[in-house]
Amino acid sequence: MGNHNQPIGVFDSGVGGLSVFRRIRADLPHETLLYVADSGHAPYGNKPAEFVARRAFALTEFLLDQGAKAVVVACNTATAAAIARLRAHFSIPIIGIEPALKPAVAETRSGVVGILATSNTVRSDKFAHLLDQHGHRARVMVQPCPGLADCVDQGELSGPHPRALLERYLEPLLAAGVDTLVLGCTHYPFLTPLIQRLAGPEVTILDPSPAVARQLRRRLETVELLADGHMAGGERYFTSGIPERTSQLVSRLLGHPVVVEALPGQA
Repeated sequence: MGNHNQPIGVFDSGVGGLSVFRRIRADLPHETLLYVADSGHAPYGNKPAEFVARRAFALTEFLLDQGAKAVVVACNTATAAAIARLRAHFSIPIIGIEPALKPAVAETRSGVVGILATSNTVRSDKFAHLLDQHGHRARVMVQPCPGLADCVDQGELSGPHPRALLERYLEPLLAAGVDTLVLGCTHYPFLTPLIQRLAGPEVTILDPSPAVARQLRRRLETVELLADGHMAGGERYFTSGIPERTSQLVSRLLGHPVVVEALPGQA
C-alpha cells in the first residue's frame, strides 16, 4: 500500500490538462504533483483510440515508476479511450474526466445545452453512454471543434485564429438557443474568456475541473492516502515534446515560471 508522501500523477496530450492540474493544486495544496504533457504525440483528438490507449498506458507506467499513489487522466479523449482498461490493469486510484453534462442539464433554463469537444471524444462509446444517461432531459447539441485544442497547445488563447474557429463552432449553438456550454476538452478552459466574450454574459460555461479535484480527494480519503496537512506540496513537469517550448507555455498558462523536463527515455 502507498504512503501519504507519494505524488499524484496527472497527464494529458498536451498542456490542456493544466486546467485540471491547477484546480487540484488549489484544492489539495499539501500534495506533490507530477504533470506529463504528451506534446510529442499531440493532439490526441484525431488519433486512433488504440494509439491513445497505448499512450495512456505508457504515461501511467511512467508515473507509477515515479511513485504515484494516484493518477488523474486529465484528458477527455484519453479517458474515453482507456479509463476502463487502466482501472482493470492498475490497482491505484485512477480518476478520469468527462464533460459536465449532468449539471448542465440540471442548470439550463432554455432547455438547450451545447457541448464543445474533440472529434474523438464525440465518437467514443463513453460519450454515447453519457448522452444516453442525461441527454433526454434537455436538447443536447454536440459540436466537434477540430483545431481548437491545438490553439491552446500553441499558446494562442486570443487573436484571430481561435476567435474565427470559435465563432464558427458557437454560431449554430447560439442560434439554437443554447444557454449552457459544456467544455468537453481540458484545453478549452484556457479559452473561457474568449468563449464568454463571443457567447455573451447570459451563457453559463461549465468546466469539469472542480468535479475531478473533488473526486480525487474522495478517492484518496477512502484509501487514507491524503497528504498530511503540514506537508508542503511540490510540482514536477515532464513532456515528450520540446522541453524549452513546453516550459514557456506552461509558465504562461500557470502564471509563474516553470521548468519542464524531458520525459526520460521517451516513455
